[in-house]
Amino acid sequence: MPKRDFLAITDFSKRELTDLLDLAARMKGGQITGRPLKDKVLAMIFAKSSTRTRVSFEVGAMQLGGHAIFLSSRDIQIGRGEPIKDTARVLSRYVHGIMIRTFGHDDVVQLARYATVPVINGLTDLLHPCQVLADLLTVREALGTWDGKVVAWVGDGNNMANAWLQAAEVLGFELRLACPEGYEPNHEIFERAKRKASVSITELPEEAARGAHVINTDVWASMGQEAEAEKRALAFKGYIVDQDLMKLAATDAIFLHCLPAHRGEEVEEAVFEGPQSRVFDQAENRLHAQKALLATLMG
Repeated sequence: MPKRDFLAITDFSKRELTDLLDLAARMKGGQITGRPLKDKVLAMIFAKSSTRTRVSFEVGAMQLGGHAIFLSSRDIQIGRGEPIKDTARVLSRYVHGIMIRTFGHDDVVQLARYATVPVINGLTDLLHPCQVLADLLTVREALGTWDGKVVAWVGDGNNMANAWLQAAEVLGFELRLACPEGYEPNHEIFERAKRKASVSITELPEEAARGAHVINTDVWASMGQEAEAEKRALAFKGYIVDQDLMKLAATDAIFLHCLPAHRGEEVEEAVFEGPQSRVFDQAENRLHAQKALLATLMG
């Protein structure tokens, strides 16, 4: 069988994505306890630091019977200028899969092109598909389905917003994005999603939130954007998910945040800690969704 990579949500069909999340739910429920990664090794390359990505992949590999190796870009030759295509070919001789969390998306594409083992995008500046897998699992747990639901995104049109657009494209739910001018999601990804699903952009958070079943946000300045924090704080003023905004959503609406959160900026403390918040279920589901992904690609 040819190797499969997971660089974007759109790498999987609707059926494949649904099957993957079904597998994740069964793993979480304890119905599947096999060890499909027995004697297999996952290399984890980190150019960006992490809590959830590192721990969930490392624990997930172990629970599936495998082993994960943490490789900081400062500790391997990539950090000293070795071409990614060389690293890809070397690691492919040692391990059975590679997960990378880095800045440029082109780096992940090149890694996958030259690696002969499956490559997983743990995050790039363009996309965060593993997080959205966990988010979709959380939506289904809380609401029963994403079919016929409305998802609202409030804030930066960042890698999370782009990955949600791809999820809407594949699964067909409605997605509304509220972003300040100049902070919209990737144009090409938006236009492609628009051909398959009801996706829209507004500058008004209230428009996106009205009647929505999921209210979703992220920090205003992501990793690597610290120098823009002051400028972004001005641009995103008013883009806070507070109790007033949640009242505009559906009565059974849930709140999601990929974490870490800056309480008092993009989300009000009362919402983050409130009864509609599913942020820690969402964080836990990184483990289960990624275990299903590892089993599917490497098992």
